[in-house]
Amino acid sequence: MNFLRGVMGAQSAGPQPSGAETIQKLCDRVASSTLLDDRRDAVRALKSLSKKYRLEVGSQAMDHLIQVLQTDRSDSEIIGYALDTLYNVISNDLEEEEQDDSEEESSQKQVDDLGSRFTEVFIKQSENITLLLTLLEEFDFHVRWPGVKLLTSLLKQQGPQLQQIILVSPMGVSRLMDLLADSREVIRNDGVLLLQQLTKSNAAIQKIVAFENAFERLLDIITEEGNSDGGIVVEDCLLLLQNLLKNNNSNQNFFKEGSYIQRMKPWFEVGDDNCGWSAQKVTNLHLMLQLVRVLVSPTNPPGATSSCQKAMSNCGLLQQLCTILMATGGPADILTETINTVSEVIRGCQMNQDYFASVYAPSNPPRPAIVVLLMSMVNERQPFVLRCAVLYCFQCFLYKNQKGQGEIVSTLLPSTIDATGNSVSAGQLLCGGLFSTDSLSNWCAAVALAHALQENATLKEQLLRVQLATSIGNPPVSLLQQCTNILSQGDKIDRRGSKVQTRVGLLMLLCTWLSSCPIAVTHFLHNPANIPFVSFVYETKFCSEKALNLQHKSCMMTWTSLARIQLTGQIAENLGEEEHLVQGLSALLLGISIYYNDNSLENYSKEKLKQLIEKRIGKENFTEKLGFISKHELYSRAGQKPQPSFSSPDHMMFDHEFTKLVKELEGVITKAIYKSSEEDKKEEEVKKTLEQHDNIVTHYKQVIREQDQQLEELKQQVNSLKSQNEQLQATLTQQVSQIQQHKDQYNLLKVQLGKDTQHNSSHSDTLQMNGIQPEEISKLREEVKEWKNKHDLLQGQLREKDSVIEKLKSSQLDPGTEQSSQANKYGGLEHDNNLQKELETLRTQVQSQSTEISKLHTEKWELLQQMNMTTVPILGDSAMPAAKNTDLEERLSREIKELKNEVKALSEEKATLKQQLDSSNSTVAILHDEKSKLQQEVAESKKEQDDLLVLLADQDQKIVKLKSTLKELGEPVEDEDDIESGDQGDEDEDEDGEEEEQDE
Repeated sequence: MNFLRGVMGAQSAGPQPSGAETIQKLCDRVASSTLLDDRRDAVRALKSLSKKYRLEVGSQAMDHLIQVLQTDRSDSEIIGYALDTLYNVISNDLEEEEQDDSEEESSQKQVDDLGSRFTEVFIKQSENITLLLTLLEEFDFHVRWPGVKLLTSLLKQQGPQLQQIILVSPMGVSRLMDLLADSREVIRNDGVLLLQQLTKSNAAIQKIVAFENAFERLLDIITEEGNSDGGIVVEDCLLLLQNLLKNNNSNQNFFKEGSYIQRMKPWFEVGDDNCGWSAQKVTNLHLMLQLVRVLVSPTNPPGATSSCQKAMSNCGLLQQLCTILMATGGPADILTETINTVSEVIRGCQMNQDYFASVYAPSNPPRPAIVVLLMSMVNERQPFVLRCAVLYCFQCFLYKNQKGQGEIVSTLLPSTIDATGNSVSAGQLLCGGLFSTDSLSNWCAAVALAHALQENATLKEQLLRVQLATSIGNPPVSLLQQCTNILSQGDKIDRRGSKVQTRVGLLMLLCTWLSSCPIAVTHFLHNPANIPFVSFVYETKFCSEKALNLQHKSCMMTWTSLARIQLTGQIAENLGEEEHLVQGLSALLLGISIYYNDNSLENYSKEKLKQLIEKRIGKENFTEKLGFISKHELYSRAGQKPQPSFSSPDHMMFDHEFTKLVKELEGVITKAIYKSSEEDKKEEEVKKTLEQHDNIVTHYKQVIREQDQQLEELKQQVNSLKSQNEQLQATLTQQVSQIQQHKDQYNLLKVQLGKDTQHNSSHSDTLQMNGIQPEEISKLREEVKEWKNKHDLLQGQLREKDSVIEKLKSSQLDPGTEQSSQANKYGGLEHDNNLQKELETLRTQVQSQSTEISKLHTEKWELLQQMNMTTVPILGDSAMPAAKNTDLEERLSREIKELKNEVKALSEEKATLKQQLDSSNSTVAILHDEKSKLQQEVAESKKEQDDLLVLLADQDQKIVKLKSTLKELGEPVEDEDDIESGDQGDEDEDEDGEEEEQDE
């Protein structure tokens, strides 16, 4: 302690040592002292000097402090001092807090370099990081908290290098994940900050952290802190969740499958009172919305995005977001971000798009949410960012949603417009924005209407029916004509904002409308004010003034006005830099009019328009102007992502979907401009021929497909018949085994009866004969009853077989459908043979049963004779009373009658069995006839199939010739169906050649 007092200046006498000397003495003390207390005091002193003398402490004491961490782990106090000292040396946060505003940037740069330099020294030995991770396992607050802060500072200085060290360290990430489970909030919260730095831009660590149950712990912390009403801890947890999920498809899938999306719904239960939100709540809710967007971002794989969208709809998250969207009084930036979030939740998901279409705003009267949003989009008083968000929401609602597109376009058609004017529709709002005096409203409405027509040729044709009333007393004009009229007026209309923006928006709408729709191109060319046939202009240069009649003069005036439409005139002129976009889009529109032209208008055919370009503009100049679009900087920005994000309204020029259209059409339009008329004619002829052959091939493919379906059904029927046959065979084997059992029982009874008769004949005593004879008679009666029951069972089984045979006959002899005949073709032959075998076995069984019945008859008569023989001595005995003799005779007579009746019944059953056998024989004959008919039908069907194959071979040869013609014309042929058909045709030709050689 005396040493420390001298070092710290407690001694008043003598010169005071400098800071570097003091630090050197302290370092020597740490290195040389044997007592733990002395080392602890020295490290404490270094800690107090580390903030003021950061460079000296870091350069002289770092090795000694690391040595303390290695050797003095048993003392938590000295370990805490050492960690705090290292943190003060490495961290730049303390210097930033102490700096004044007047300090220069150079000093800040020096501070940053100092922290980075010390960090490199510390992590140069990877064992130091391993040692630090080991110290984090200590539960002592004075060790764990400084360790967390030190590791966080190291990650801030040298993040990528430290991430690699922690990644290869055994259980490195798991040790850091234990910080989230610490009961002390300060360590838990700093642990969240540590994991934020650890998971930045490292997918491997992000996956490990996610599978260490990070999602569960972070969501629990957010819930404990009060969701969106929580403090800075909620913000830190949300930032960590973004690090784990953004651009990490594996973690996103794990988050969805873990049912964590359902736990996000309570975040957005903000209540009706949205006034007076704190800044922290706004920040938290903003981050929560961004986290939802991370899961459904358009840049994610389509399958992952779709599954997350469905999960959000099923758990009610989308409904909760729509509630916030339609609420009033919330902050503007939250409303904007909510619109963007809802946009991406419904984008491309039909179920979510349908729900969004059913959402109504709580107004009087209630209006659809789409209408309310469009009202904000075309309102120039609304913030620019909000209007962009509404446009993005409308685009996402229509993305791959033909049903929604049809509903929007239907509000413009004459049959669906509300004549009373009580309610405003989406179509009316779009038209109002399209023709307003605000250039931004013009652009947004044009792009929104273009998305309503995207990849939907039917709606493009229906939109041609829309008529607009421009002014009182003038006839209505079409929507297409009104758009071109605005283009023709050019700079005459006084607009707020960029006038180029209005023309760019209208040209994008027209290009989207006319692409892939020849009918719309015809309507566009039919108006002589759009692209007039200007051959008169060029002819007047070579004609006299007398030849210039009024028609020629009026056409020249029309050509002068054409320069304002920015098509041929705009392309030909050499305008300023700001007009290059308009020139390029005008060239694109003119190229679309050529490429999708069906030559239905003679004066505006493809060839005439090409001549116009060649004489008025020049093909090279036209191609150069067309290339202006893809070379523009704003075009490149718009093509990066679907969301329209612009720094200012002046930069709002291109739409993301329109950039795809330009990429698709730029090459084909350039190729179409340089094609000659002969090539066009040949190409059209070849296309028509190919279409005809394609129709023929399609027809035969349909025929073959139907036959395949029929064959499949017949196969199923054959399989069912096979299963029935197997069941019948199983039943037959069971019956055979039962018959064998009956035979064995019969033999046993026969042996027993033989023994009994011998026993009765051996006795001569009349009294014993009188006592045994009734018992034998009762036994015989019981045996006869048993045989009768067994016979009845056999007869029932035969009836079941007969019913099965009848069912098979009905299923095979049904002439109502083609399928049954086909089934008989393939399965009848085999089944007939099986039925014949079964009938033969039944016939043999019946014969065997008849022989057994005859044997029974003979045995019965033998028994009767034996009984008569036994009655003779009984009647002759003088000692037997007369009453007993009469009773015995009556009993015998009754039994004889019963036996006769049973014999009669057995004979009748034998007759019925013979009748059944005869009916089965007739069934076999019928089946033989059906078999011959089926064989004849199979031969006819084979002949029809051979004829079809011959026709297909002829068609394949024609297609091969046409392909060769196309190749000669220089057209690429890559159709797989054509290639396959050509290969098949070659094989058929080879087979025909082989057959001709065999014939020769």
